[in-house]
Amino acid sequence: MSLPILYSFRRCPYAMRARLALDVAGIALEHREILLKDKPPQMLEASPKGTVPVLVLSDGRVLEESLDVMHWALEQNDPEGWLDLDEEAKALIAQNDGPFKRALDRYKYPNRYENADPLAERASALAMLEVLEARLEAKGWLSGKQPGFTDYAIAPFIRQFAHTDKDWFDAQPLPKLQAWLETILTSPRFIRIMSKHALWDYSSA
Repeated sequence: MSLPILYSFRRCPYAMRARLALDVAGIALEHREILLKDKPPQMLEASPKGTVPVLVLSDGRVLEESLDVMHWALEQNDPEGWLDLDEEAKALIAQNDGPFKRALDRYKYPNRYENADPLAERASALAMLEVLEARLEAKGWLSGKQPGFTDYAIAPFIRQFAHTDKDWFDAQPLPKLQAWLETILTSPRFIRIMSKHALWDYSSA
């Protein structure tokens, strides 16, 4: 039986969180590293929208949304109880993927958006980070008493925000969030899923 095929781009936060869930679930797969400016026709045939991650399952089914990949992986094996989430933890993911991601994009890439004010967008994002700070203060982790789905679904996006201006981020009164991010980014799991892969040579496939 063939392995699932993961099309991924190392620095994409959506792909990062998919890889994190696949890692914790221990899913064996074929990793195909791509360039978003040179998308393999095999990936586009499986998922015409052309974004990563794309997971082609052994039975031919295609998962083309990062949260779907995460849920599928953990439904196969969830050794750390990532799927045990309360409603507040689930709501944090919706906020991250909606208003926070919108502000992040306009802060990090203001030239891509008409009339974007990066400092105003940064301020909007900071207000949402303060919600995460309060959750960490109260619970210890975004997912609850231990790290889980919400932490790893959100961390790649906070990483991207923080690295846009790391000195500014480090100067903000967000001690719990800053420590949380550092703990995740320096963990063996995150280091493992960020290991570099050679580009997949789709011309010979």
